[in-house]
Amino acid sequence: MNKLNTIKIEDKYMPKFSVKTKIAIIKGKGVYVWDENGKKYIDMTSGWGVTCIGHANPIITKALIKQSKKIIQNPNGGNTYSQARARLLDLLKDILPHNLSKIFFSSSGAEANDAVIKLARKASQKLNVISTFQSFHGRTISTASATGQDIHRNKFNPLMPNYIFVPFNNIDEVKKVIKNNVAAVIVEPIQGEGGVIVPDEDYLEKLSTVCEENNVYLILDEVQTGFYRTGTLFASSPYKLNVSFMTMAKHIAGGFPFGAFAMKEEIAEELEIGDHGGTYCGNPLGCAVSYEVINYLINNNMEEKIKKVSDFIINYLRELKNRFPDIISDVRGKGLLIAVEVFDDKKAEKLEKFSLDNGLILNVKHGKIIRLFPALTTKLNEIKDALEIIKNAIETV
Repeated sequence: MNKLNTIKIEDKYMPKFSVKTKIAIIKGKGVYVWDENGKKYIDMTSGWGVTCIGHANPIITKALIKQSKKIIQNPNGGNTYSQARARLLDLLKDILPHNLSKIFFSSSGAEANDAVIKLARKASQKLNVISTFQSFHGRTISTASATGQDIHRNKFNPLMPNYIFVPFNNIDEVKKVIKNNVAAVIVEPIQGEGGVIVPDEDYLEKLSTVCEENNVYLILDEVQTGFYRTGTLFASSPYKLNVSFMTMAKHIAGGFPFGAFAMKEEIAEELEIGDHGGTYCGNPLGCAVSYEVINYLINNNMEEKIKKVSDFIINYLRELKNRFPDIISDVRGKGLLIAVEVFDDKKAEKLEKFSLDNGLILNVKHGKIIRLFPALTTKLNEIKDALEIIKNAIETV
């Protein structure tokens, strides 16, 4: 199938839910992908934050082949036991916060967030959930209702009720509403889809304390920030927190559709048979891939490697900001979740187009925020090539 047919067929038969980049990708390796014409690109989006160990990593391929030769989906779904699932659970129990001892699986981050919001209300017997402006928690009707961005909410009325929104990184505003029949506070340690918004160093610990003082569950949405994206195993890892629920996806299986949530045992004891479930709740294929991806990340000194690459990127971009203060307004981020904010949408559009023409795929959020979140395994020389294209794009603009 040639390029023209690929693009025409997708445009004709798929709903226009997004503006697509007019390239048809046929393969990838590591940080690189190739289109139908054989043109090579550097992917600074890691497949939208999921291909954490690169495209077409043989670790994933081997896990898929090995497990698929045994069984892909259990009879009766999650209602029969699975060796692959048990092995993944045994691995996760050692890396999650110690009090999160009960784990369940999903097919996506939105599904995981949807589940914990439902279960937090059931366990607490309270209705309201506090979320933050500019947050993003998913595209189901419940998680869209929990998302603090109008673009994801205003078109879909009636939304689910009982969500209260406060400014991100503002504890005083949380204190004003937390006594209002609140079951839980849901928060991203860093707002990824919101534009890579990094809170104050003491924000999460203060939020945890306020929740604990008011007998309110704290839900950490680590869907985008988990599994070394921000340098540490989880973005919340450096802090002393009393977490009630944690949601995970994206990096958890390196690009295979998979997710999970963990909760305290005492919360699980408040729940009953039938309160949650799912057809693919930890299917053997997903569990096998997830186990190998997480095991690879744990055993390959990712924290030190990511810090080295992250420091280089941020320093390079801040130098560009100093050189081009009329174009770049801010550089921010942590680990390999980094944002370059420019002053207006038109400049961002030109930067994105120039980069694509020169073999670099970028992700632009909110019109003027370029989000860089490459594979965690991206080498320094590959990063330098990408940054050189960005520098040339800025010089051209």
